[in-house]
Amino acid sequence: MSTDETYLTREQVAARLKITTKTLANWAWDGKGPPFMRLGLVGAPVRYPCESYFEWERSQTELFLPT
Repeated sequence: MSTDETYLTREQVAARLKITTKTLANWAWDGKGPPFMRLGLVGAPVRYPCESYFEWERSQTELFLPT
């Protein structure tokens, strides 16, 4: 698996969640949202490890079953 397939960009995650990249950045600042990492020093691009992101996404899904 290449690096491009191992990590999602902020733009890709925002598109999946149908939110702006600004909202995603605010979530990160507030300690909310999916786990992320910086590949380098401060100011380096933010990346979201795919496995951690999809686990977080599943944890945010509520399952509604008919009664």
